[in-house]
Amino acid sequence: MTLRQREARAGLLLISPTLVITLVVVVVPLLWAIMLAFQDVRLINVRRTGVFGNYTLENFSYVISEPGFWTSLANTLIYTVAGTALSIAIGLVAALALKDAFKGRTLVRASILTPYIAPVVAVAFLWEVMLNPQFGIVNTWLDEPIAFLTQAGGTLLGLRVPVALLTVIAFEAWRYFPFAFLFILARLQALPRELDEAAVVDGATPTQRFRHVIMPQLWRVVALLSVLRFVFTFTKFDDVYLLTGGGAGTEVISVRVYTFLTARDDIGASAAQAIVLAVVLVAFLAVYLRFFGGEHE
Repeated sequence: MTLRQREARAGLLLISPTLVITLVVVVVPLLWAIMLAFQDVRLINVRRTGVFGNYTLENFSYVISEPGFWTSLANTLIYTVAGTALSIAIGLVAALALKDAFKGRTLVRASILTPYIAPVVAVAFLWEVMLNPQFGIVNTWLDEPIAFLTQAGGTLLGLRVPVALLTVIAFEAWRYFPFAFLFILARLQALPRELDEAAVVDGATPTQRFRHVIMPQLWRVVALLSVLRFVFTFTKFDDVYLLTGGGAGTEVISVRVYTFLTARDDIGASAAQAIVLAVVLVAFLAVYLRFFGGEHE
């Protein structure tokens, strides 16, 4: 064997454990879910389901025509876009505020990570207690109590707003802004100080320095964060389910998949909705890569 062949075989041997784990954990379940999506599978007959079953498109036509599907898809998009934008915006503000040295900066930076590293069950329960309309601390500051997690709609400044949906979006932004904070802060620490100092000498205001010096060097990080947070939030299940259970106008596709699987025992329809969720996500990512991916190479 030549040196090149020996190196290729050694490389294959080194990546084989990762390849096997990926096949077992990702590829095989994905293929199984696709197979279930095209068959009439319920909990009672799942053991009799095989590769050579009766394939059909009825599950897809059923879930798409089922009442509430398009509403849940719209909720998913609103929740994803708003949650992603807010988490990145708050992370950017926090990173800018903590990039310069001051006494106790390390402690403050560490404390900011608390929402992200804390167990989701614990922080969701904390929010439920704080927002409780009877004894929650937030409602003690309001003239009239608001059921933030069980009220589908309310009036704010004369406008009708989805109260529960805005609440879970706020929870999403609060819980995951430390993720954006870490990325942006790391990039800020690597920026050459000469550029900012030159802008100060030239008489640039803080707003001008942020717009013309800092942000042009953060766009790649912000673009990467946007993609990552969009993917993670679009498939998010636990946050919404723990806070509202998908009620009060907060049902997203992932919660709907779980409902079909557990409440209706309809495995085929649940798998079909999961495939639709994946297809929509891939479509959005394809659009992003098509129009924006080349700008950050």
